[in-house]
Order: sequence, then structure tokens, then C-alpha cells
Amino acid sequence: MGALRLRFGKLERLSAARPGATEWQVAIEGEGQGHAIAYDGLTDRLEPGDGVLLNTTAAALGLGTGGLHFIVSRLACPSPVDRFAGREAGHLLKLRYTPLQHRVLAVEDEASPHRAAMLSFQSLEGIPVVCAELHSQMAAAAIAVHAGGFGLRLVYVMTDSAALPAGLSRLAAALREQGLLSAVVTAGQAFGGDYEAVNLYSALIAARTIGGADVILVGQGPGNAGTGTQYGFSGLALLEALHAAAALGGQPLLVARVSEAETRARHRGLSHHTATLARLVRCPVEIPLPAGADVAVREAVAAVDPEGRHATPGVDAAAAMPALARFRPPLTSMGRSVEEERSFFLAAAAAGVRAAELVQRLAST
Repeated sequence: MGALRLRFGKLERLSAARPGATEWQVAIEGEGQGHAIAYDGLTDRLEPGDGVLLNTTAAALGLGTGGLHFIVSRLACPSPVDRFAGREAGHLLKLRYTPLQHRVLAVEDEASPHRAAMLSFQSLEGIPVVCAELHSQMAAAAIAVHAGGFGLRLVYVMTDSAALPAGLSRLAAALREQGLLSAVVTAGQAFGGDYEAVNLYSALIAARTIGGADVILVGQGPGNAGTGTQYGFSGLALLEALHAAAALGGQPLLVARVSEAETRARHRGLSHHTATLARLVRCPVEIPLPAGADVAVREAVAAVDPEGRHATPGVDAAAAMPALARFRPPLTSMGRSVEEERSFFLAAAAAGVRAAELVQRLAST
């Protein structure tokens, strides 16, 4: 049995477009209508009526991709004219050793206009690096950073532990459009950001030296793999972000995943994912908690941090919640709205508000 499910289809109409991606209504041969996404640079220019080859694997498995199919290619012969540039346009490959490997111009590349800035880096100079396991936490923290009206510059570093194309994220596109996010850096095998980086360390450096970040947000793209086991979740890769932030002279903040609405016991109260991250991280981090947070949540953090290495500042984040509720497209976690999952979003907002406080503290010293 094959591990890849491919089908032929025909594009009917363009349904959405944003930087890096287009979405299409598509007729799938023998299966009816569907919704498909194409990524800039990986397919030819598409038009209604084009025949396409679709990857329908995730939708067939009922995974959390919103029922999306992915356009592999347009069914047409490639142009005989070779317009492929040489190494002067970059030589780093992403999606390496797959049929869709493609060249990007990384910030570290000798041909990059940003190479000098990367080489001149000394330190993150204590700026907050907000590390969020889930994509929705990243967005909530970003909105909350701006709730104080300080006009801070935010850069999102997207890791390669979940979705790889930055263009998949409707949230990141909306944050950009609404002036809440200044740039996106795609690290490792993730691709399609404003800046491409070889690894997470250089992505953080790019966020600061090139993106001019006052606050750096780090997290997976859309999607999160979990198995219900202690170590088998993709968000565990966030450990590298926390360590990198500390090693490069930043202030690492871990967004607590908290829920009162979860039906799964392992994610109710303080998620076992956050508890595992707090236990395994080798450097002291801040884990901001909402003011008046449930005693059981604080006790859960203390239980995995018996030496008291991590700070758990109480943060008044309630004032940021109306901005989260107003944001469009609506923020959700596991299909639950801000109102339905208040504890989850309040904890994410607390990290954002705390980051803004730390920036103001740095500015006053």
C-alpha cells in the first residue's frame, strides 16, 4: 500500500490569495469537490481550468488540515526556456532530497545582502523571545504584545516541526495585514518567510539584526503532532528555541498551555506538554502565568521545577482579551473560541504582555 495518495483534479476558481500561497476550489476526478492550496515557487502559474496533480493524503486520513488538498503540479509541459538562475540567487535547498526540493537565498548565504549583518551579530541584548508550542498561542501572544500600545516590532520565527510552508498560515498573513507582525523568518526546512535561515540560531539572529525585532516569537507553523506519550509530540522541538534564545543573549519565555475546556485529562489544567518542556529545558526561563492563575497550575509548574530555576511571574493580561476576541480570522484552539477556551488564551496573552513589560524595562535601563 502506498504512503502517498495522489489524484488528478481541475481548478474551478481561486478562493483566496495571500503572500506565498493561493487557495482553489477544485473538482477531484471521481471524488467531487474539494479545497486545495498551492505554494508560490513550487508550481507554475495557475489559472481556472488547469488540470492539476493533487496530494490528498492528509484529507483522506481526516487530519487537522481543514480538509485541504495540496497542489503538486500543473498538468502541462514545462517551458523549454531555462530561466533558472545560478548560485548568485542562493544555493541552499529546502525540502532537501525530495521531489520538491527548491533553492532559497538564505540570510547566511555569500550572495545574500544580509550576510554582513549576520556576521556582525554579537547578542540578542536581552530582548524577549516568546516560545509558543501551538500556532494559535503565537498569534494570541502577538496580539497581546500590542495591547499596551507601545508600537513594538514583532518578528515571527517559524520552526520546521509542524507545517513547513509559511504560506499555509492564515493567522500569520492576517497579523501582517493588521500591522501586528513585521516579518516572518523560516528556519531549517520551513520555507516561504520574508527571510530564510539555515537553522533556528541564525533565524533568531536574523529576526534581530535584519528584522529589527523588539520581541521575537518562535513557534511551529499550523499543525501539531501528538501521540499522548510523554515525549512524542512535535512541540518538544521548542526546547531548541529556549536554549538558543538563552545562548544568544535573549530572555526566553515559555508560553504555558493551560485549559479548563479540554476533554483530554493530559491537557487539562497545565498541559503535560508544557510540564515536559519545563522539566527538560536546561536553562532558566520565564513561564508567565495570568494573575490569579489556578493554584493547581502553579503547583504543576513547581512539581516539574523543584529547584525553582524558572520564574513564573503573575501577569495581568485581562485587558488584552478583548483584542484577542476581536481579531479576525477568529482565534481558536482545537476548534474552541477565545470565549470557550479563555484559560488557554489568557495564558498566551500573559506571555505577550510580559514580553512588552520586559521591553519597556530594557528601554528604561
